[in-house]
Amino acid sequence: MNCVLGWGNLNKTKLIFDVFFREKPAMMLVELKNADSQVYASVLAKQIDCTYSHVVKILQEMQKAELINFKKEGRLKLLELTKKGTDIATHIEKIKTML
Repeated sequence: MNCVLGWGNLNKTKLIFDVFFREKPAMMLVELKNADSQVYASVLAKQIDCTYSHVVKILQEMQKAELINFKKEGRLKLLELTKKGTDIATHIEKIKTML
């Protein structure tokens, strides 16, 4: 019955996507790319259903890889994608739709 509704294909797509990409970091890049407003780590953690500490750890690695920048506003740190991060997020979205 699931295949009739398309859910079977959706689950297969998710499984194969997760083979190529770690789900949470990929989701983080795509969420940042598609954000309508400024994003903070705590908001991003809620959006992708992940702990704040895990998100911060991933974000630090992304910063080292020059995918994101932290933009300090007072005590808060805003997240912004670099050109490289935006390009990768765009490719992740394209690959996901191909699957």
